[in-house]
Amino acid sequence: MRFALKLSRPKIYSFVLLFFTLIIGIVIGTVINTGVKADHQSYAGAPDASPLSIPQAVPIANEFTKLTKRVEPSVVYIESDYLHKPGKHLKIPDSDQDDDSQPDPTSGDSERNPSEMFRKFFGRQEPKSFRSEGSGTGFVVDKNGYILTNQHVVENADRIKVKLAGDDVEYRGRVVGFDSETDLAVLKVDTPHPLSPVQIGNSDSVQVGDWVIAIGSPFGLQATVTAGIVSAQRTSRDLPGANSFQNFLQTDAAINPGNSGGPLLNIRGEVIGVNTMIATRSGSYEGIGFALPSNTAVKVYNDIIRSGRVVRGAIGISWRNSSNQADTLLAFGLDHGVMVGSVVPSGPAGKAGIKADDVIIAMNDKPVKDGDDLVTRVADLPIGSAVKLTVDRDGKKSDYKVDIIDRSAVHGDQQAAPTAAPPTPVSQGPVAKPSKFGITIQRLTEKERGDLAIGDKSGVKVVTVDPGSFADDIGMREGDTILSINRIPVLSPDDVMKVQGAFKPGQPVAVHIVRWPSISGHHGQPERSYLAGRLPPD
Repeated sequence: MRFALKLSRPKIYSFVLLFFTLIIGIVIGTVINTGVKADHQSYAGAPDASPLSIPQAVPIANEFTKLTKRVEPSVVYIESDYLHKPGKHLKIPDSDQDDDSQPDPTSGDSERNPSEMFRKFFGRQEPKSFRSEGSGTGFVVDKNGYILTNQHVVENADRIKVKLAGDDVEYRGRVVGFDSETDLAVLKVDTPHPLSPVQIGNSDSVQVGDWVIAIGSPFGLQATVTAGIVSAQRTSRDLPGANSFQNFLQTDAAINPGNSGGPLLNIRGEVIGVNTMIATRSGSYEGIGFALPSNTAVKVYNDIIRSGRVVRGAIGISWRNSSNQADTLLAFGLDHGVMVGSVVPSGPAGKAGIKADDVIIAMNDKPVKDGDDLVTRVADLPIGSAVKLTVDRDGKKSDYKVDIIDRSAVHGDQQAAPTAAPPTPVSQGPVAKPSKFGITIQRLTEKERGDLAIGDKSGVKVVTVDPGSFADDIGMREGDTILSINRIPVLSPDDVMKVQGAFKPGQPVAVHIVRWPSISGHHGQPERSYLAGRLPPD
């Protein structure tokens, strides 16, 4: 009996242990299962929450949205192409050395100068022309397609493309004239319909604190609208590098690269400035932008459309502008005036007797405040008129009659509109003829025809390609041979003239050409291909 009890105790212990283990497992499983169910219930939705609804779209009208809708159709996006000539603006170093150091010409170690090794293997490659692009903004000022923008947006451009708001067509822009001294330019585009011009305001009415809006294409992002206030009015003396005629409205409306040439609007939607530049350390918006006042822009525009350039009066002097000039004048017993720095001897002021260190204190009996005041008033006077200047010299006042002449005659003519360069003359071979496509062409010689394996007297040689022309757009190169145009064979330059004369603006044109695969020499077999595109709409 004792023996039986001894045997049963281990079994009892095992049974009890197993029983408690089972109970603990059931409890743990129940807790986990309950948690999982609760977790699943959390994704089943929220029956006590009310769904959101989107209300009917009702525009919140305010003055900013109203004027933006009215003015945006008048703001244009401008792209300018520039063809950089070899060696003019591009410097290609011979090695990876710093610009200030020079390679050792006696060194024969090609590992120290990898580019020399490549030149020995492949031959020296002459730098090619390459094209770069710039962009900016402009705004329509006349329904016939006249646009005002900054000169630096289109300066030295080979081709100007203008995009109108809501119009997918790219129009060619033509420079009517520009004014370097105010950084303004007038463009013309030809469109099939009248354009919507902006409304010009009077910038003399602008006050610091007025709300303003800038519309432009910063970083190429068209129709971008920013708002701010007029934060100051600046003269050229306040801004290093500014021209005498560049007095600015300062604004904290965001202006970035690409805004140049765009309008600055008052709260009535009138253009009161042309956005021109920013003050920045990073190259982007830092809260300070500058716009040329609209009154100045209007004067420049009117001169350009009348004569192609800005005509300003001048008397042939330079004036001193220093931080201590006010103290100098006070020492002379004066509280206003302009101290003459130098006089052009053959200019009107020199002929009248005005000398350096004279102080001009009045013009036509009206006090002259400072140099900006004098140059602005003289510039507005008609060429050929005369003005009376009152001068203080060594404490004595005298009057001088001074004639007004064209400023360009004194400071050099920098106002004239650019003109297209003539076609490159051909010194040898048949005379080249200019083509409407933007190329000059000439007959092939017998040797050239034989080398190209043409054989049937067909084909004309491309001598030059104008940057920004139709031929340039479709990829034509100097040295190409044109075989046919729209499948019409061309045997001579006259044939090209005849064929192109029948084309209409916007018509597609396919040019069959043959060219050598290597520009540096006739290597391999000549390759034939088609170059195609649409003629410009204008």
